[in-house]
Amino acid sequence: MQKSMSRLLFLTFTAVLFTVFSSCGNKKNTISEALSPMQSVLKEETETDEFTPVNTLLVSPQYPQTGEKFRIVATGGEKLKKAKIIVTGSSGSSEPLNSNYGEEIPYWRIDEFEALPQGKYTVTLKADGEEICQTSFEVGKKDFTNQQGTIWKTTRGWDREMEIVYSAWINALFRGTDEQSSWPSLHEVTQYRDRNFLFNYLSLGEDDPAGKNKVIMEPDCADNPFFLRAYFAWKLGLPFGFHICDRGYLGKNPGTGEWVTNHSSTSKSNPVLAFNSFLRRLMDGVHSGTARTSLDNEKSDYYPVSLERNSLLPGTVFADPYGHTLIIVSWKAQSKSIPGLLLAVDAQPDKTIAVKRFWKGNFLFNTKEVVGEPGFKAFRPVDFNDGKLILKTNNELNASTSFAPFSLQQQKMDSEAFYHAMERLINPNPLDPEEALNDLVKALHEQLLVRVKSVENGAAYMKAHPGTVIPMPSNANAIFQTGGVWEDFSTPNRDLRLLIAMDAVLDFPNRVANYPDDYKISGMRSKEEIREKLQKQLEGKVATLKVSYPRSDGSQQELTVSEILKRKDAFEVAYNPNDCPEIRWGAPEGSRERSTCKRQAPANQQATMQKVRKWFTERLHPPT
Repeated sequence: MQKSMSRLLFLTFTAVLFTVFSSCGNKKNTISEALSPMQSVLKEETETDEFTPVNTLLVSPQYPQTGEKFRIVATGGEKLKKAKIIVTGSSGSSEPLNSNYGEEIPYWRIDEFEALPQGKYTVTLKADGEEICQTSFEVGKKDFTNQQGTIWKTTRGWDREMEIVYSAWINALFRGTDEQSSWPSLHEVTQYRDRNFLFNYLSLGEDDPAGKNKVIMEPDCADNPFFLRAYFAWKLGLPFGFHICDRGYLGKNPGTGEWVTNHSSTSKSNPVLAFNSFLRRLMDGVHSGTARTSLDNEKSDYYPVSLERNSLLPGTVFADPYGHTLIIVSWKAQSKSIPGLLLAVDAQPDKTIAVKRFWKGNFLFNTKEVVGEPGFKAFRPVDFNDGKLILKTNNELNASTSFAPFSLQQQKMDSEAFYHAMERLINPNPLDPEEALNDLVKALHEQLLVRVKSVENGAAYMKAHPGTVIPMPSNANAIFQTGGVWEDFSTPNRDLRLLIAMDAVLDFPNRVANYPDDYKISGMRSKEEIREKLQKQLEGKVATLKVSYPRSDGSQQELTVSEILKRKDAFEVAYNPNDCPEIRWGAPEGSRERSTCKRQAPANQQATMQKVRKWFTERLHPPT
């Protein structure tokens, strides 16, 4: 079943038309025929190993108006790039003004068209001269109601087409970004029309930066995947919900309680304001324990998937053991000269959204002495039957060809086995160790650059509030997991990740020596020879890369990565925003670098930091 699902997810050639999705198979189709062909195709896929592509199309906005440019979105197979999308009406045919493509699974294409006069139109998708899919839409139609006393109206449930379009939307939303990409809030991402093919999809000005009523999304890390899923579901009339969870404790995984859905009542008549209000409720309900419920909990919002490329599409969520979550946005394939890359986005307590690469420094995985069960997970699909929202069970997920299969592969998995499995997915061919080392050092450098901004944000807050001392929790658990201003500007979780990243870089020569089969080793015969050559390369590389941070007097202090690695022990107590930037960057006492420091955490906070330092020294996170 898993192999069958793999092929289905990867070979699908789909596209979508507003909230009605036409499944064309290998023949042209119309809206009125949308459902029955889909049913027959799914039956064929279940009974045979042969796959018949399902092809559909999406027009954005939902109801194009006269004088308004519009876009058509297709997602699916590799042939999509060379395909043609033609719009035909009574006055003839229109071809796109421009096209954008996604060149990784799931493949997608966005064609923009000039405004058309009022009337009915046909969309045709052609590839290799063959008509693959056809459907219709209307310009000038107006039906913007999507509420009936609820947050939004559900028009259909989640299925294979919707999951693939969701994955394509996530990939398109963050296309062209890298580890240097960040935004002050999530809505600043969705307000970028060229990336967001659902921009103003509801024609309410909901994504217009200057709009009076626009979507506001400022999630933290736990909320971020839910915000993205909710936004997509709201636009396309799909069901969405989240469970109120407890946080659990060591020996008891977080449990699920009340299910809050888009069918909840609202007193707001404006759909955008109702959606924003729902997001605020979501922020109050979702927390670090939500993503770490038991892997087999059928009332959870997520379910675990296997560590296979076809189960880890954009939109898949990674929940670490300590409450942080990331969402996959892109896979960059390994080439002969460049290592592969898995990119994800996360949100921070200060509401910034940033792109992160997969490696030990960003993706923490551990199944020992933790609260809950971490790992890669997908959103549990929601059916819509007879007006009711119903969560898919684990058995239903495995019996269906529409979704990534439920898998307990990651349950109690050894961390080294996890990282090794992921590394083989990202780089299926043996790596050149020198290139891999350069890539690893680059990842650490990028993580340090991100930290510059985090420390700077804390310093800016302290400067704006002279004489203020931010209260610090009194125990390790709360230091890592709390709220308010401390959570906004302290960096214990990020600094723990940074320390793990430093260890990974420093240990790389040993890793290659111990696992030579994972690398292309040439001209190096003994473990010691391998280790010595890579150690020399490492020392040269970290001596050239630099980081610059603003000191207390505004001057810039430049540090090489080598200098930072030599003072890494200082980063075990460098997360307190009451300390000056110089202390937070490990400047030695009595040094010229530290001479500009004018602020230090009070003595009682320093004492507390020393008490909890063991967690950083041992590279462990207290159970939360």
